Order: sequence, then C-alpha cells, then structure tokens
Amino acid sequence: MSVVGFDFGNESCIVAVARQRGIDIVLNDESKRETPTLVCFGEKQRFIGTAGAASALMNPKNTISQIKRMIGKQFSNPVLQRDIKSLPFVVSKGPDGYPLIHAHYLGEEKTFTPTQVLGMLFSNLKIIAEKNLNASVVDCCIGIPVYFTDLQRRAAMDAAKIAGLNPLRLFHETTATALAYGIYKTDLPENEQLNVAFVDIGHASMQVCIAGFKKGQLKILAHSFDQSLGGRDFDEALFHHFAAKFKQEYKIDVFQNARACLRLRTACEKLKKVLSANPEAPLNIECLMEEKDVRGFIKRDEFEQISIPILERVNGPLEKALLDAQLSIENIHTVEVVGSGSRVPAIIKILTDFFKKEPRRTMNASECVARGCALQCAILSPTFKVREFQVNESFPFSISLSWKGSSPDAQNGAVENNQSTIVFPKGNPIPSIKALTFYRSSTFLVDVQYADVSDLQAPAKISTYTIGPFQSTKSERAKLKVKARLNLHGIVSIDSATVKEVEVPVAKEQTNEPAKMETDEAPNDTVPLSTNETDVNMQDAKDTADAPGAENGVPESGDKPMKMETDAKADAKKIKVKKTNIPVTELVYGGMPPNEVQKAIEKEFEMALQDRVMEETKDKKNVVEAYVYDMRNKLNDKYQEFVTEPEKEAFIAKLQEVEDWMYEDGEDETKGVYIAKLEELKKQGDPIEERVKEHMERGTMIDQLAYCVNSYREAATSSDAKFEHIDSTDKHKVLNECVEAEAWLREKKQQQDSLPKHANPVLLSADVRRKAEAVDRFCKPIMTKPKPALTKPATPETPPTPPPQENEQPHGKDAGPMGNPVDSNNEAPHASTEPMETDKPEAPQSSV
Repeated sequence: MSVVGFDFGNESCIVAVARQRGIDIVLNDESKRETPTLVCFGEKQRFIGTAGAASALMNPKNTISQIKRMIGKQFSNPVLQRDIKSLPFVVSKGPDGYPLIHAHYLGEEKTFTPTQVLGMLFSNLKIIAEKNLNASVVDCCIGIPVYFTDLQRRAAMDAAKIAGLNPLRLFHETTATALAYGIYKTDLPENEQLNVAFVDIGHASMQVCIAGFKKGQLKILAHSFDQSLGGRDFDEALFHHFAAKFKQEYKIDVFQNARACLRLRTACEKLKKVLSANPEAPLNIECLMEEKDVRGFIKRDEFEQISIPILERVNGPLEKALLDAQLSIENIHTVEVVGSGSRVPAIIKILTDFFKKEPRRTMNASECVARGCALQCAILSPTFKVREFQVNESFPFSISLSWKGSSPDAQNGAVENNQSTIVFPKGNPIPSIKALTFYRSSTFLVDVQYADVSDLQAPAKISTYTIGPFQSTKSERAKLKVKARLNLHGIVSIDSATVKEVEVPVAKEQTNEPAKMETDEAPNDTVPLSTNETDVNMQDAKDTADAPGAENGVPESGDKPMKMETDAKADAKKIKVKKTNIPVTELVYGGMPPNEVQKAIEKEFEMALQDRVMEETKDKKNVVEAYVYDMRNKLNDKYQEFVTEPEKEAFIAKLQEVEDWMYEDGEDETKGVYIAKLEELKKQGDPIEERVKEHMERGTMIDQLAYCVNSYREAATSSDAKFEHIDSTDKHKVLNECVEAEAWLREKKQQQDSLPKHANPVLLSADVRRKAEAVDRFCKPIMTKPKPALTKPATPETPPTPPPQENEQPHGKDAGPMGNPVDSNNEAPHASTEPMETDKPEAPQSSV
C-alpha cells in the first residue's frame, strides 16, 4: 500500500512519501524538490511540471497555470474574473456556467475543464512518486486549502480519480502543518493545552489556524483565511509598478505582449526574493519587447509602500482566528510561520506587532504541508505503525438543510413554507453524522446549503436530494430517518434515508404464542405507534443539530427503546417495526456527473499514451543522433586502425547523409523510422565495432586457454600423491589433449597475427572460449577422479527373513534351526558389539 502525501500549490507541487525511517520529500526528474504547477500543450504532446516550465516562455498561450484558483468556481465569480485578466491563456464560459480552458493541442483547438487539467497535474505527481518508490501509487492524502468549498473538494476528488488515485483524505493544509509540527514534539503537556498559531502565507492565499496541543493529540480551535492575499499579490504589485515605469521611460506596453508579461512577472518574483534579504535590488531584462533592454531599481521601503493595500489585510484573518477560538493574544504560546510568501520582512513585522512575540520558523516553510499529508496517510494506512497521535479536525463553515414545511398532497391544503436547520455548525468535528426525522406521505426534496456565504463568494446552495418514492400506510404519513454525513474530505451529503412501517399483530390469546420482536431489528428500532401528523419532527432536528458530532452517528430523540411488557400482560399487543431503505437521488450543482468523470479518465489515458509514444520517439531519435556523432569521432580516433580508408570514407559519408536527413526531412518522423535508420547505419558500423571488440577480448581469452592447458599439464606430470591413483594411460590422454590445444592455438594465432587489424579476424574470442571449455570437459573428469575405496572382506548376503540375532557365522560353522550361527561347543566364534537377541521370545505361530 502506497503512503504518499501531495501538496499541490498554486505555483509548485511537492510529493512526500512515508518510509520506515520517516518522511522523505521525493525528487523529480530534474532532482528538484518542487515541481511547477504547469501544463503546457504542444503540437504533439503535453509538457507537465518541470518540462512545462521549460516551454512556458516559448509557448505562453498554451501553458496553463493557476489551476488551484479556478477549480470549482463559476465563470462569473469576481475573484476568478480578476485572475483571468492576468492569465496569458484563454478562458471562456462553458455551457454550464463554469470556466473552460482553451489550448492548441495536436494541431487543433481543444477545451479542457480545470478539473481535467488538475487531473493531469496529479498524474505527473503520481509518476514522480512511482519512480521513487518503484511501486504503483494509488492511495494518498492530498492537501487542500481550508477555504475550499464543497464543490472545490468534489473537483479535487474527481481530478484524483482521473489520475488513477484514491485519496484516503483531503487534508486541510494548516492541519497538515500542525500535525507535522506536533507529532514530533515529545514535551507536550498532558493536562494544560499548548496553543499554537500557524500562519500560512502561500503563493495565492493566507490561512491562519489556531491549534491546541496535548500529549498525543491535536485539536483545531479555529480557522480563518484570505483567499487573495499571497506572494503573487506582491509580485503583481511590483509588476504593475515596473510596467507603468517602462511605459513611461521606454514607451513599451508589456500588456500588449503575453511573452513580455510572463518574463516581467518572472523577473518581479525574483526581485521580491532579493528584497527579502537586501534593502535594495536592481531589475534588468534583455530584449523584453520590441528588442529593447530595460532596467529598473527599487528599494525595500518603496516596495513596502506600494504593497500597503496588501499588508493592511494581514490583520483581518489574525483577529478573526482569535475571535473564533475565544482566546486572547496572551493565550497564544507560539506563532509558527510557513508558506512561500511568508518571507516578506513586512509581514513578519506585522505578525510580531500583533502577537507581541517573534514568529518562529522551526519548520520547512515549503515542505511542511506535504510532510503532514504523508503522516496522515501513514496514520490511515494499515501497513504503517505511527506514534499514537489523535487529530481532531473542525469544519470551517456552517451547513444547513432546508425543505418544504408541508407536502403538496396535504389533505387540509396547508401552504408550503421553507424550513431549515443548521445541521453542521461552524467548528463541527470532521467526520460526523447527523440525523433528522421527517413525516411524509410522498417524495420530497432536501437542499444542502451554506448558512453564511459572506467569506466564500460562492453560491449558497450546494446540492439537492430527492428522497423517495416510498409507500405510507393507510392515511398516516411515514416516519423517515434521514442521515446527513460530513465525511473525512469535508464533503456534505445525505447518506441514507429509511422509512419505518409499524405493524400490530394479532393479540396473544388468539395466537397462543408470545409476541416476538424481529430478530434483525435493533432494540431502538422498536417504537410505539405514532399518530403525530407534524410535517417535520423539528425537535429531533434541533437535538441532532446541537448534539456533538460523532463518527458512529448521533442518536435521535423520540426514538429511544421502549420496554415491552408482553411478559406481564397476557393481552398486550406486540409492536413490530419494519425498516426499509428508500432511494436517495443526488444533484450536485456544478459537479461532474459520473459518466463525465469516466470520459475524462479515458481522455487522460489517451493523452498519457500519446505523451509516452512521443517520449519514446524522441529517445529513438536521440539514439540515432548520438550514434552518428559517436561513430564519426571514433572512426577518426580509436577505430582508425580497424577500417580501411575507402570503407571509412563511405561510412562517414553515410553518417553525414543521415545527419542532414535528421535536421531536414527526418526532423519529425515516427519511432519506427528512426529504428530503421539506426539499423541501416549499424549494418556498416557493426563489423567495425566487432573487429575492435575481438581485438580487445582476444588476448584475455588466449590467456585463459593457456592457463587451463598449463594447469592440466602440470597436474598430469606431477608426482603429487593425490594424483598417484590415476592411470598413466589417462594421464597420457590429458597430455595429448593439452598438446593438441596448444597446436591449434599456435596455428590460429599465427594466422591472426599475419592479418591487418582492419581485416576480419580468423581467431575469434568465442572460438578460444569454446576450446578452453572443451579441454576442461575432457581433462577434468580424469584429473579429479576420486581415489578407490579400501577393500573390505566380503560378507554373505542377508537372508530374506532377518534373523533375531545379528551375529554372522563364518564359513566352516553349522547353522542352527533359527539361523543362529553356533559351533559344536555352543560358543560364539568371535566377539560382537551388537546386542544378542536370542533371549527374546519367539512369536507364537497361531494368530489370534
């Protein structure tokens, strides 16, 4: 089972794996710990990650980035609209109201959803992990921002499915950071709670988490965030500053050139990093636009001045987190700062002034989320044993369920009115299950929605569930139990709905049998017959909404087990309850239907296959190119003696011809063409390489044959005692074999020495090896023949029936009736070490 954690950021991604010795960050193909969050669409294949970053400057309009800011958002979202203005690629409104990304791929215009592009990124991260582990990666844990809506969480799950991953959990990034911080702490208090504030300022957003630590456990006290306060906002401030400056000084407008915008943004990002450690920094870009070189200069004070609108928003999430956690600044023991955007000195100053203490950097600012995700995956994995550490996560939003108060088929014509209740309040534990009781006589709808969308900038309604159809008995409405689930990923859904039908069997005196409960029903499913006509059991809804969340479900009020009294009263009636599951149909607004997810999986497989074919084609082309350059150099160097001048000239001409073809007609050919071209070259090159190889190996094989012959000759002529038992005739055969082998080698060697190096050899190393093996096969059985064993006096064959006594009689003695050797004086002829068996009683002749 794979134990992998993925941190997909807005700018870069990091992969962490759990091993026996701890958590490791996986290196990509370029031996870097961070992989750019980019997908570049080319004419024949995609370039993802580091390969995409290399192609971004040359192909900006087909290089897709900022995917994390796009998934699960409507096209009309104001944040998305603001982001689109700075993107070099085209984003349009799809038929469902969600964004579509346009790219030129395989020679035609293609459109992709943000979820599909995220699936491509996950596929690349999966490949990186598999190369490192040398095993298939399926199970994983993925870090997500705490502000992700239900739809964004579903989109992340769909993207993981497209990539062939199975996320065990979508883990909040701040909680992952807190887990990576606390699980290694050995000095956590057992009783008092240690409160730590984690401030994560990444590339695109700011998240604040206040966590309480005790020995062996972590509890999230509060979450807060700003979705548009990150490192890229500082880059954007510098970008607009220099764009205006260059327009004034150099009369160029970078907004008219996508490539120039990309280069200036990249330069501004580097400039920001320089200003983090220096009071001033220069900006130089060669040939930015219209073949003009530009120069700029800025001081840190000026940078902070143009960043004031961004810096003023830092205090907002900090104050909100303290308010939600119901803590004061004095109750915060430590402040930990992480995230790539946290290196700006002005931010550290604001945090210091707010918390009245210096923020700490005990964790790797970029890798802590991936490490925490890998740890969470290891905790959820049955194959790893992790230190006992409990993570009590909380949900950052309030979720309510709403429904119609009276059903349309009401007999009294009651007017419908919308009713709702908060089922999962803000701060509710993750995961959790809540239950509501409804009284209905036909199919009805339940809406899942956010109670407050002020911080989300997203539609309030999440999904709608159709519950039914079902049958109600007589004129009464059926009592339905609806379970709402908040799962490990932070996704809300209606898990199931059941209807309870109550039956009253015949009285006990009539059946002459005691009333019995159904064996397959739990005791709390036995309830008294109800005649309540209320549409919704509001008391149940309120009780369940206010009850603390628990993984094992929340008991519902009004459904407590009743104690039956059939044993005390003979005429009492037994109430039986039949529990039936009823259909629940889900409609998620903006979500990908299962058939669309399956199509995306198939499309991703096709594109991955195309990428693999193109990579193999490029590899074969590189092999041909390397062969041309390598052989040309060797023909003029170490192969020079092994080829004739006409042969050399012809081969060099052929190599030049292939080189010219590769840069002209053969620039873009198929894999098979390159393989055929390589084989064509090797027809001329292989004989030359074979002659060189024979020359290099022949001397070693000759030495081995000579050693073999000399060894057996010395053994055959040796006077050593261990060879005395070998017959002289056999020794003579060995000597003859050695003489014959030497004569064969001498003759072949003379022939070979008379030939020039460029001629085909007559003495092959394979022939010498076979000759040595033949000598060894002939001589070894003779010279390793074992010495004959010492002769022993022959003993008579044992009779078929073993005698009771084991002493044997030598010749000249008489044998007794039972085969015991006895002499005339009734004495044994010689002493024996074997025990005598004559005292044993004979077996009776008759059978019982």
